Amino acid sequence: MGGRTYRLTVSYDGTRYRGWQRLPDADLTVQGKIEATLTKIFSEPIEISGSGRTDAGVHASGQVASFRAPEREPSQVLSELRRLLPADIGAEALEFAPDRFHARLCATEKTYVYRIWNSEAPDVFERRYRLQFPQKLDLDAMRRGAELLTGTHDFLAFCSNKHFKKSSVRTLRRAELVQSGDELQIILSADGFLYNMARILVGTLLEIGTGRRKPEEIPAIFESRVRENAGETAPAKGLCLTEVRYE
Repeated sequence: MGGRTYRLTVSYDGTRYRGWQRLPDADLTVQGKIEATLTKIFSEPIEISGSGRTDAGVHASGQVASFRAPEREPSQVLSELRRLLPADIGAEALEFAPDRFHARLCATEKTYVYRIWNSEAPDVFERRYRLQFPQKLDLDAMRRGAELLTGTHDFLAFCSNKHFKKSSVRTLRRAELVQSGDELQIILSADGFLYNMARILVGTLLEIGTGRRKPEEIPAIFESRVRENAGETAPAKGLCLTEVRYE
């Protein structure tokens, strides 16, 4: 295929979408919306590859996608994307990339931030982007748990795909808790994430924070490789893909 490889950075409010990945029976996916818009701009079918497939309801402020298309000035294409995309999908940047660049295959690290409103007070204006969790949390226990989660492990117990056949070994480089007033952020950076992995890690840490499980259980969870032994899957709305890194 002729043309050039482009690298697109996008942000989106995932509330009304059925996730990133294009579905055959619905255009309510982020990938589907962007592809339809690029197809209109270039007057030919355009397919994009995202750095990862965020779940239904998950947000992004730094999702990266790559695609091949006829050569056009990126700033002009970016301007048209911003004009034509729906208000809940934002085209942040567009540039030419090396021919072999692929948003998913070339990614070396992804960072997700999970936001929690740890208060009984109403969260009117941020309720679509934070989990309201009024219970008191033991942050010291959660930090001990986060420490045990970091490193290179088999994360199969933290994956919702029961039929996952490939290697489930990943390196979690950062699992940090940052508190600012009543908001708690859990920041997770890894060389890759399995299906639902970020949300299950958060759910496990919340169970540690409420005393439902102990941090010291984590090594046994890894060893078991059984999904049911890890915590619940935290709701999608608190999760945001904030950064994708490349060499």
